Amino acid sequence: MINGKKVVVVMPAFNAALTLEKTYRDIDLDIVDEVVLVDDGSSDNTEQVARRIGIDHVIKHDKNKGYGGNQKSCYAKAQELGADIVIMLHPDYQYTPLLIGPMSHIVGSGLYHCVLGSRILGKGALKGGMPVYKYVANRFLTFVQNLLIGQKLSEYHTGYRAFSREVLDTINYEINSDDFVFDNQMLSQIVYAGYDIAEVTCPTRYSEEASSINCSRSLVYGFGVLGTSLNHFLQRVGVVDLKMYRPKTGRTEL
Repeated sequence: MINGKKVVVVMPAFNAALTLEKTYRDIDLDIVDEVVLVDDGSSDNTEQVARRIGIDHVIKHDKNKGYGGNQKSCYAKAQELGADIVIMLHPDYQYTPLLIGPMSHIVGSGLYHCVLGSRILGKGALKGGMPVYKYVANRFLTFVQNLLIGQKLSEYHTGYRAFSREVLDTINYEINSDDFVFDNQMLSQIVYAGYDIAEVTCPTRYSEEASSINCSRSLVYGFGVLGTSLNHFLQRVGVVDLKMYRPKTGRTEL
């Protein structure tokens, strides 16, 4: 626990058998109360590895629901467990679990309700092997997003995130996409709800075992990100009233 608050790590997994154990062994279980892994229809033995190494809660999707659909299961389980602080960590070891402590403390202190592990702060991205084209795309999309959303984040595309229970209880993440753009929709909702976002420098590690999307999926993701940011801008200036920006406890859908 951190300041008496329960810490739960959630791991959205897909074909992560080769890297899962290494990732799990670096989690500080003196801080983390419970670990949840959701296997999104993997074709390898991710589920078996998770159970063998002793992960507390292992959920298996019979069919692949997508990256966003996987996270929805992760957060629903964390909320069911009564988590006060939820850390989303990819099991492919692209992001170091050693930052779970600092990120949990930031949320647990009450200073911020959301913390991102940024690969762009410092020199973590290129040094860790991020392909140049992905780095350029990351920088371009982040620049446009900051303009449309009205923030000054170093990147919106990291998969290393910490949330308070209040955030998950407030934003309507369940109606977001089941695809990769889920991450950006969630950040857009968090910003619109008035929560400040902290960032910590995070080294990254690209390898053959690390998960990555291909060029065509990257293009779909990029256009989805731009669409999300445009929707945020239109919502912010009062042109539209989208359901995704209404809090769970807010007004009834028309």
